[in-house]
Amino acid sequence: MSVITPGRNLVLIGLMGAGKSTVGRLLAERLGRPFVDTDAIVEAEADLTIPEIFAQKGERGFRALEAEAVRRVSALRGQVVAVGGGAVSTPGNATQLRMTGDLVLLDAEPAVLAERVGQETAERPMVADAEDVTARLAELRRRRTHDYDSAAAHTVRTDARTPEDIADEILDWARHRQGLLSWEELETVT
Repeated sequence: MSVITPGRNLVLIGLMGAGKSTVGRLLAERLGRPFVDTDAIVEAEADLTIPEIFAQKGERGFRALEAEAVRRVSALRGQVVAVGGGAVSTPGNATQLRMTGDLVLLDAEPAVLAERVGQETAERPMVADAEDVTARLAELRRRRTHDYDSAAAHTVRTDARTPEDIADEILDWARHRQGLLSWEELETVT
């Protein structure tokens, strides 16, 4: 495959419910870039849903598939990419993503994340069996904070903010990040 556009990938990382997919689609639309979600790639390649993958192959099997999706996505430039919440905790994934992209951490308080996840907990294996989703998300956040902070070039708080506001902040930051946006994109986001 080849370059999609001359700009680097804009990669969104963070826990479930942080807004990666929603904000990613909005950013892709504003920039005229393709939106890629590694979870969707994994599901399409495995011909299984993520809960089915976890049930059949466990978390380790899912992480192996996710790492392959990250590798493939990182081979191209000019995309907006959303990765699964645990992707940057797998050794090598953050390095792969940074080769062709700049990573932005979307972060929110665990109670806000739990509210956003809402009734979808059965579709999210990392919290599916949790009696207290907020507590489980707090624990995941605590365990992954170092990985997120090490990987991210920028952090955006998403609590009590609209996807549009979050996208505006990311685009404002991206304008000043050399090589992230193409010249054409710089003209459209200023």
